[in-house]
Amino acid sequence: MTQKKKAVVLLSGGLDSGTVLSIVSNSDYECYCLSFRYGQRHSIELEKAAQIAKYCGAKQHRIIEIDIAQLGGSSLTDRSMEVPKSRGNLDEVNEIPNTYVPVRNLIFLSYAVAWAEVLDCKDIFIGVNCYDYSGYPDCRPEFIESFQRCANLASANAVTGKGEIAIHAPIIKMTKAEIIKKGSELGFDYALTHSCYDPINAKPCGKCDSCQLRLKGFREAGLIDPVEYAD
Repeated sequence: MTQKKKAVVLLSGGLDSGTVLSIVSNSDYECYCLSFRYGQRHSIELEKAAQIAKYCGAKQHRIIEIDIAQLGGSSLTDRSMEVPKSRGNLDEVNEIPNTYVPVRNLIFLSYAVAWAEVLDCKDIFIGVNCYDYSGYPDCRPEFIESFQRCANLASANAVTGKGEIAIHAPIIKMTKAEIIKKGSELGFDYALTHSCYDPINAKPCGKCDSCQLRLKGFREAGLIDPVEYAD
């Protein structure tokens, strides 16, 4: 039997990263999932990440403890800041909201590269998206391409000729509806995911940017979101 290639998959517990794990686990990869407790407002997403990793048959799932909250600057890590709600047509909103956690994906991908090198793994997958999203700069193709170059300059395996790391972002140019349709085709269970920035009694609020984009995606996909909302 042919041995599967290893893949490190960044897994937040949300819709996008869950879909990516479903895509990768249905391909020729053995999945090593990486999540982070970084000082975010709630731990629900990490509970969901563990469930998703198990559901998709991941080989390992690790939760790394870091404290980005000490740096502040985001309503996802600073409870004195309010999470924006009901912002209307997000396609017409240009400013980056305060839910942006400064260079979060840069930090997460750095950990992923380090683990990949330990695992002798050449492939890293991340669920960033540049269409139906809140305008975060570290979700753009330009960032992913630039980070890959930087990672291979920093990696011992790459500079000694043992193989370069590839950063894969398979849903980066898909709409939320296309992402949901893809996951549904693969049989992924979206009831396992949590997307809300500011849940109420562990239920998604339905009003933050992430909830609005998720609900819009399900509507446009012609499907019903299986999670129960607070409002």
